[in-house]
Amino acid sequence: MAIDEAEIDKAAAQVVPAPVVSAPAPPKAQKPHWAFQAIGIATILGLCYWGELVLAVMLVSVLLAFILAPVMEFFILLHLPRGLAAAVAVILLFTMITGLVYYSSNEAIVFSQDLSKYAQTIRQEISQVRQRAESLGSTEAEGQIKPESRSSTNWEEILTRGFGSVSQALLAASFVPFLVYFMLSWQHHVRSATVMLFSLENRNTAYITLGLISAMIRSFMVGNLLIGLFLGTVSTIAFAILHVPFFYFIGFISGFLSLVPYLGVVLAMAPPIFVSLGHMNSGDAIVIVMTVLGLHLVALNVLYPKFLGNRLQLNPLAVTIALLVWGWLWGAMGLVLAVPITAAMTIVFDHTDSMKRYGSWVVE
Repeated sequence: MAIDEAEIDKAAAQVVPAPVVSAPAPPKAQKPHWAFQAIGIATILGLCYWGELVLAVMLVSVLLAFILAPVMEFFILLHLPRGLAAAVAVILLFTMITGLVYYSSNEAIVFSQDLSKYAQTIRQEISQVRQRAESLGSTEAEGQIKPESRSSTNWEEILTRGFGSVSQALLAASFVPFLVYFMLSWQHHVRSATVMLFSLENRNTAYITLGLISAMIRSFMVGNLLIGLFLGTVSTIAFAILHVPFFYFIGFISGFLSLVPYLGVVLAMAPPIFVSLGHMNSGDAIVIVMTVLGLHLVALNVLYPKFLGNRLQLNPLAVTIALLVWGWLWGAMGLVLAVPITAAMTIVFDHTDSMKRYGSWVVE
């Protein structure tokens, strides 16, 4: 037994324990190079620039669909099918728009014909100011100073910047009623199908994000519509008292221009002063400026917090940059859509781990 035990102990001593091999650490995910991010941003901006017609029409249809959603829900409460309720809401909206265009067409034609006269008056005033300024620093005779000839303003190009030519604008506008109808009638299907595009672990986040974006856009559109109608009505009454030409157009144009963030007060002053040149004295012009400024302050400090609340928490720098970028991409339509697009991007940033730092930079 002693020999056997010694042999066993010797054999056990010769057995070398296997070394413990630690599992290799998983490789760290490499961050994409900044050049790829720059190329991606440039690609997105290029698509937005070249696809402005399609994208602008789709976004306008989305905004109109959010405005009409409460109307459709009202008809659904009256036991109408969803498809019929959506059709009735769309027909009511475009019937109202057609009626407004029909009853104001004569005034609009007269107003458009007088635009050249107002533009000519402004050019004459600017030419006189330039001649006086040049005469202060020049020894030449005033007769030798000739005002620079300028071409008339192409109002069609300004108004249709986001849609191209008039024919393209009409073609694009013909798609809006159908897009709005299908967005309303297929609302739940589109949302659920969009959520299903994401992976299983991200579907809950996508569902919450889409819900927040929908609530933000609905609040933004309804709030701005009510504020614009209020400002337009009050401005129309004030301009009628001051005998501003075409007050029934200028009042609502000034009221809705006042909704443009940070630039609205300047834009809202331009139409009434523009059409009042040669018709009003300096005292009336000061009253117009004070009226527009007072209404803008009321909207900014009272109406916006009341109707929009904390839905839009964008800092002024981010909004200004957004207006610059989208105004460059889509013109006047970009100025209208800049704030809701930026707010929707902020919501996406807040619910995406890799982009939360961008969201924190955009909000207040």
